[in-house]
Amino acid sequence: MTDAHPAPDGRPVARGAEASLVRVEWLGLPALRKEREAKSYRPKKLDERLKRERTRNEVRLLTEARKLGIRTPIVYDVDLARHRLILEQLPGPTLQELLEQHRDDRAAVEPAVRALGVALGRLHAAGMSHGDLTSSNVLYPDGPAGPAALLDLSMGSRSAGLEERGIDLHLVEEDLRAIHPQGDALFRSFAAGYAEGNPQGHAEVRKRAREIRGRVRYA
Repeated sequence: MTDAHPAPDGRPVARGAEASLVRVEWLGLPALRKEREAKSYRPKKLDERLKRERTRNEVRLLTEARKLGIRTPIVYDVDLARHRLILEQLPGPTLQELLEQHRDDRAAVEPAVRALGVALGRLHAAGMSHGDLTSSNVLYPDGPAGPAALLDLSMGSRSAGLEERGIDLHLVEEDLRAIHPQGDALFRSFAAGYAEGNPQGHAEVRKRAREIRGRVRYA
């Protein structure tokens, strides 16, 4: 693995439940180092296996999604032994930031939400799922009117069933409703983009998402 040197600011970008992100430089390029940390509550062998599998899965899904024309960070380098990736640092706001910024202006965020629908539709049409599709895992490198970039596909599947794809849609709907006062209308914009990206399979996935929502509501 090529050494990645801490960027001048050396700041951590984020620390999630599974991994941390730190700004680095890779061959002179701004990048992010993603590293999965040990979990003391899991047996060591299980922890190592899960970290290795999720690191490998993320690389495969990011790469295969890019082949479909979906924007994802380029994987610059992989170190499976240390459960570490060096990823392209994409610019731009997250969907969460856009939704919070434009709480009183639905029209300003509708193109971004529709673009997410197109990207996810293409992913699902190819038989893949995201697995953790929150608004913080969607980025707009070219601005809110540009294509959506999908981040952190480590929990996704390359052979996703209807249930997994339905869960992706359910997560989007729940997130939009939780963050934006006009979340229902925004979800309709998302659904229009999703039908564009997944013209053959959008109806059955949306039906399953509605079933999932009903199960969650009455659980």
